[in-house]
Formats: sequence, C-alpha cells, structure tokens
Amino acid sequence: MNDIIHDKTNTDTFDMKGKCPFGGDRIGGSLGRPPTLSDWYPDRLKVELLHQNGPRANPLGDAFDYAKAFNSIDYAALKQDIKAFLTSSVPWWPSDYGNYGPQMIRMAWHAAGTYRIADGRGGAGEALQRFAPISSWWDNGNTDKSRRLIWPIKQKYGSALSWGDLMVLTGNCALEIMGFPTYGFGGGRRDAWEADNSTYWGPEVWDPKNVTSSDSMVTRDKRWRGKNGDGDYDLENPLAASHQALIYVNPEGPYANGDPMGSARDIRIAFTRMAMNDEETVALIAGGHAFGKSHGMVKADEVGPPPEIAPIEAMGLGWQNPEGTGFAEYTMTNGIEGSWTPNPTQWDNSYLENLFKYEWQQTKSPAGALQWTPTDPNAPKTPDAHTPGKMIPLMMMTSDLALKVDPDYRKVCEKFLNDFDAFTQAFSKAWYKLTHRDMGPRERYLGPEKRNEDGLLWQDPIPPCDHDLIDEADIAALKQSILAAGVSPSDLVFTAFSAAVTHRSSDKRGGANGGRLALAPQKDWAINRRTVPVITALRPVMEAFNGKQMDGKKISLADLIVLGGCAALEKAAADAGVEIAVPFMPGRRDTTQELTDIEMFGWLKPVADGFRNYLDEGFEEIAQGVAPEEMFLDKARLLSLTAPEWVAMVGGLRAMNANHDGSAHGIFTDRVGVLTNDFFTVLTSMDYEWKKADAKGMTFSLDDRTTGEQRFTATRCDLVFGSNSQLRAVAEVYASGDGHARFVTDFVKAWDKVMMLDRYDIHLQDLHGR
Repeated sequence: MNDIIHDKTNTDTFDMKGKCPFGGDRIGGSLGRPPTLSDWYPDRLKVELLHQNGPRANPLGDAFDYAKAFNSIDYAALKQDIKAFLTSSVPWWPSDYGNYGPQMIRMAWHAAGTYRIADGRGGAGEALQRFAPISSWWDNGNTDKSRRLIWPIKQKYGSALSWGDLMVLTGNCALEIMGFPTYGFGGGRRDAWEADNSTYWGPEVWDPKNVTSSDSMVTRDKRWRGKNGDGDYDLENPLAASHQALIYVNPEGPYANGDPMGSARDIRIAFTRMAMNDEETVALIAGGHAFGKSHGMVKADEVGPPPEIAPIEAMGLGWQNPEGTGFAEYTMTNGIEGSWTPNPTQWDNSYLENLFKYEWQQTKSPAGALQWTPTDPNAPKTPDAHTPGKMIPLMMMTSDLALKVDPDYRKVCEKFLNDFDAFTQAFSKAWYKLTHRDMGPRERYLGPEKRNEDGLLWQDPIPPCDHDLIDEADIAALKQSILAAGVSPSDLVFTAFSAAVTHRSSDKRGGANGGRLALAPQKDWAINRRTVPVITALRPVMEAFNGKQMDGKKISLADLIVLGGCAALEKAAADAGVEIAVPFMPGRRDTTQELTDIEMFGWLKPVADGFRNYLDEGFEEIAQGVAPEEMFLDKARLLSLTAPEWVAMVGGLRAMNANHDGSAHGIFTDRVGVLTNDFFTVLTSMDYEWKKADAKGMTFSLDDRTTGEQRFTATRCDLVFGSNSQLRAVAEVYASGDGHARFVTDFVKAWDKVMMLDRYDIHLQDLHGR
C-alpha cells in the first residue's frame, strides 16, 4: 500500500492529502515512498525471483491444456478473420494506406526481437510485450495500439489462442496479404501473466517519464565496453540491443550521430547477439523495410508518457499525442517520417533497388530526427498514407545506409538485388527463425503450418526414435550393467547432471536429450572433462545391450547417461539407509555432430556453475562484479527450480561430490558418494567457524572452534545456503533430526525434474501426471 499511495509517478492527477495509515512518516527521501528491501540491502540475493509468474497468477490454472485448446481452433477460419481485419480501418487508429499489415509486422517483429542468444531470454514466447518494462520502451511506441486493434480476435478465440501466438500469426498473415510467401507458423506459445521483474536489460538508470526520445535513451548508456566507434568496443553480455529501451539499434546511428558505418558495427553486434548471421540480418532489415512507413510528425517531448505510467483514464494506452487528431498523419513513433518504397503494401525488391540506385543526403524529420532523402529530384516518390493524391519523397534511415557502406552487408545486398527469389527465400526463413527462435525444439510447435525438416540447425534437431523403448526389466538389467562397469557413483551422477544442466527454460535449449554431451562443443568444455571417461565406459554397455536385442529394443547414449545417474543415486540412498526408486522414463534420442550448430551451442557454455562449483578462468573479467552466487541463482531460474528444489539439489550433488574437478569444496562429509544430509548439518552447525581462504572472499575454510583444526573448504556457492536467510530456512529443514528422509525424497524429485526438463517429445500432461 505504501508503494501505491506514495509513488507519484503513477499519475499526475491523483493527490493524496493525508498520509497512508500504514506508512507512518517514513518517506524514503527522493524516492517519494518508504524504502523497500532492495533499497535497504541492494546486494541481497533475491531468491524470491525463483517464484515469479507462479501458478497463482495464472487464471487458466495448472490443468489447462493449451495444446488441446489450440488444436481445436478452426485454423483456416482464424487466418481468415485476421486477414479480414488487416484490410480494415477503425476511426480511433486508422490504418496507413488502408492496411494494418505493416503495423502488425512491426508488432510481431518487436515482440520476437527481444530474444538474445547469451541467456535465451526475450522473444515472443510469453507475449511479454504486454507488460513493463518492454511495453513502455521507446522502441515499442504504439505497439499498445496494435494489440488493442487485434483484441476482438483474441476475445473471440479466448484461451485457445494465446497472445504470443496471435501476435506472431498476425505478423505472418500481414506478410501474406501483401504478397509475401511465409515459411510457416508454429503455435504453442504460453503467455506470461505478470511483468518480468528479473531479466537484466541493461545497467542504465533512466527517467521513466521521458521514454519517447531516442536522445534521452542513449546519452547515459553504460552497456558498452571500450569507446563506441573505435572498433575495439563491445556490448556487455548478455545484452543484445545497442542502447537502452531499443529492440536492436538506434535507426539514427549510434547515439543518433548519423554515422552509417558506426551503425553497421552496432547492427552486426546486435543481430549476432540475437543469433542472426550477416545474410539473415540483411534479409530481415531489407525484407521488413519493404513494407509500411516510419512515423515522426511530432516532437518527442510533446508526446505523453508510455503505458506503464499513463493516467488511469488512458486504460493502459500510452504515448498520447496532443497534435491534431493524435494519429493518422499526426502519428509519432520513432521520430523518423516516411516510407522506404513506392508501394509500401506490396512485396517487391524496390527497397534494395532504390537504396543502391540513388545517392542519399541527410535531412531531418518534422520531429527533428536524422534521416536521409534521395539527392535525385526525379527519384520515385511514395503515396501519403492518409491523404489521397499526395506524394512524399522516399526515406532511408542511417541503419539502412549501413547496409550499403559495410562491405560484407553490401555483398549480401548485391546478391539479393540480382536474385529476388533468393532474397524472398532468405527473408522467409529468417522471419521464421526470428519469430520461433525462443520456442525450443520443434516438438513444442502446434498447428498445420509448422515445419519438421532437420535442416533448421537453430532448432537443435534430434532425429526421431527408430526403435522400440526398453521396459522395466531392461532398465533393471541395465542398472546392474552400469554399476558393474567400474565407474564410481559420483562420476555417474556428475555425468548425468552435466548432460541435463545445459537446459534453459528461457528458450528451451539444451538438456540431456540428444546426447550432445558426447559431441562438440560440449565434450570439449573444461567443466565437462570429468564426463569423458564416463561416456567412454558407458558406450560398451550400450553396444552390448543393443547388440544382443532381437526384439527391436535399443537404448540411446542419452538415455544411458541419465539412467547411470539414477542407478548411482539409488545405491547412494540405500547406502545412507533410505530405500527409494529414482524415476526414469526412456525415449531420449541421440543426435549427430552434423545436426549440432557448434557456434550456437557455444553460448550455452557456463561462465559460472554453482551446481558443479565451477568458475571459468576468465570469470572476473566476464562477470564485471557479479558475484558467483548471483549467477548461481540465475542458473537455478533457468532450470525452473523453486528455492526448496534448489537447496535440495545442491545438497544431493555435494553429497555425491559432483564438483567439476572432484575438489573438496562443499563436500562436508566423510562419506562421499552416500546420499546423506551432512551438507546441511555441517552448514548449520555452530561447532565450526568459517574463515576466508583468499583476500577476495571466493574460497573459505571451516575450522573447529575448539581445536582450530581445518575440517572442510567451501566456495561462495556453498556458503550462500547458510548465509542467505531464505535458503538457510530450507537448509535447516533438511538438517533437522527428521530431515534426512525428507531431503532424499525432495532431492530425487528435483533430480527427476531436471532430467525431464527437455522431454518435449512427451505430452506435457503426461509429465504433470508423473
């Protein structure tokens, strides 16, 4: 309540004369509200981030089967409804050229374009464009209008059609009605139900009341390492956008400086971070700018605030424009005014033809933004979007000129200029990748237009299963064979976990399925060296089993790796006095090196992995002051773990000594390889004293308070489970006299969850029922 009453950024009209009865007199200085936990303790580990967007926020409930609902839609009728809307126009926001298509392409593009390869976050998958901060970024100006325009369609189809699917499909339909052959569409995006309050979008501190101007968004930019423009600068990881509140790059050039070559450098960095190569980058820019126009008829400082802080009567719409009607010919979006082509609602090659045929001179839009116009007065013009018979000079942005001046981009442009069919195919496939990159394996795709071929390496393809699966008797026999292969339980657990821990819930990449732990680049990562001899030992077990089967049953290496971990844990639990069956579901398949994009999988290599007590050799330089335990928390989030699951998982891995190098850090037991709760009993004990073992506080020793004898060593990723109050509260449960059996049970559940995170070949309802 304090935040609501005292936060004067919510509205300029609301005035509370009295004081909040629950706030007292403790107004937080310049904040205008009482301080929060984050104000008091800015370095506090925010464990609560693990529980965001939980089931209580979802009005559809856990049991709702979106795949079943989506598949019940008359897909052809849905597309017909969308296309009928696209060629209409409503008085409160008229369509440019009588066609909403270009506007909807921008909405879909900007929804998908937040994706970044470094951590897999962003993208259209959860329709986060509906929520802050993305909804109120300067670069998303007026996308709020686009979503309101398609609300009647969403309303008609209800829960059977997510916002994420509708936004992307509307973009596809927009391309199709303007003559462009799309590559396909896969449904299956599940909407989020609350704002993303945890993704790191950049280090800048900015004024939320002033988000309509590109200048205001870039002048305090801190995301670049080195001096922007000298060629030796780079963008802070995991960021992809070149400037604060942008999707890609500033269309006026770096810091609105009008420099095409500088813009080309920014484009290459940004699009590479978004998993696009040079050809895909050119195809997306040239293809997207074949349609529609840019809007810049009113100065930025005259336009109202974005949706998140707009007055309550605006009902969630932002950027209210006071000039004229506020829309149509008065529209203000990014500040640049005009169209790239003479026919902005038809797919053709005129964008590239005009870019290269004419010389371009710098000018300014009515809003004062830098843009370019042809020097040739006889150059073709484009129709005005709203005034019949009025013709307007063509426009290019600084980011368009970048494709002409950069030698490598220019080669791609020239290829497309000489082969329009190749350009069409390249844009079609690049658009499909852009709008589906965050969806993960193709098993998650729904609908009649999804593509199933193996040639799309960015989908991390795994060949279909070509054999019968093993049964319970086979599983029992294989467990015995694995344990008899001479591999320690610790090594088996480490290898299985190493295969599964690459999974990212953000873009659904990684995991044990596919057996990529045995392929480059994963087999060559330093953190995985301990797995190499284990896989070597498991191959004969696999070959012996598969060689003697006469009934068509086989086991994949991917399955065998996971089964090895399960067998080891059952033995370790029994040795600790707890009998428990570790679940195992066969069906993982092995992929090939040819179907593995080594460069893209390289982004999954960890800089830090607290589960296996690993820090990269270049950690300090890469981390830029981010503590290992913060990266550990982020990895737990990418594994979709709750706080109790995180604590239980680490306790079990430490009991089994799953450190990447087999070191003693965090191994608070004399019974290594036995599934005890010793990690928690030692961690919470007051019989010992922790001391720094190095000046930076990265490693520690545990000394007996009475004798001074060193008993154990640890890292920050061990001690955080005793130092953080929320994590310690869970650790105390497992350290209690009745906590051992509970710990083993909870650890096995968390283990099974991690092993199954990437099993998209199984219906999600089957997983929920396990």
